Amino acid sequence: MPLRVRLIDAMKACLRARGMTYGALAKRLGVSEPTVKRMFSRGTFTLARVEQILEAIDLDLQELARLAREGSGRPGELSIEQEAALAQDERLFSVFWLLSNDWSFDGIVDEFSMSRPQLTALFARLERLKLIHWGPRERARLLVRRDFRWRDGGPVKKAYGRRVMSEFLDARFKAPLEILRFDSRVLSPESVALLKQRLERVVKDFYELAEADSAVPTGKRVGVALLAACRPWEFSVVNALKRR
Repeated sequence: MPLRVRLIDAMKACLRARGMTYGALAKRLGVSEPTVKRMFSRGTFTLARVEQILEAIDLDLQELARLAREGSGRPGELSIEQEAALAQDERLFSVFWLLSNDWSFDGIVDEFSMSRPQLTALFARLERLKLIHWGPRERARLLVRRDFRWRDGGPVKKAYGRRVMSEFLDARFKAPLEILRFDSRVLSPESVALLKQRLERVVKDFYELAEADSAVPTGKRVGVALLAACRPWEFSVVNALKRR
């Protein structure tokens, strides 16, 4: 995919992540909404206009380039060998998770119980596993997409899956940033398909928000877990009453 197209897609993703419509962007730029729509559909941006848009969505050019770069060409799934290594070492897994959430080398050393030599060794292992590129000034770049998926039935889910779900659900979900709803209704297959599409959109929004917030200092972000699911299902207590 051409770089220009990836840059435009990255700007669109940031607009969606911030809940900003073309109309709202047009007001900030002092132009009409049709003008903004034409710019995005045709890709007719001057550098000055790009800078205005980035200022409107609170993003810099370097970060836009990173978002465009990471949207293409990277694996969406780890190999069995990579997952096995993370499943066998909780510290290695933790550091990989932190890096996938934009923690820096110094930030990890400052906030977590790891010395610089210990973290250096873990960075080296992640690089040997081809999960990161480790460059000057301890900068690490992921070699997989940020929205990668753990393998179903793979080493990581086997090692941590039950523990993660148990810890996640062990809460009252009453705090300001918490919500949990479980409901059961009878729907048509067409409505279930529509519901699935909407949930997939929520998951995509979740990753886009994470991308848009990646430039925010780690101390001003909070770890958030999202559980989104739907499937044909009936409670066994109810199902037991059916005539066979």
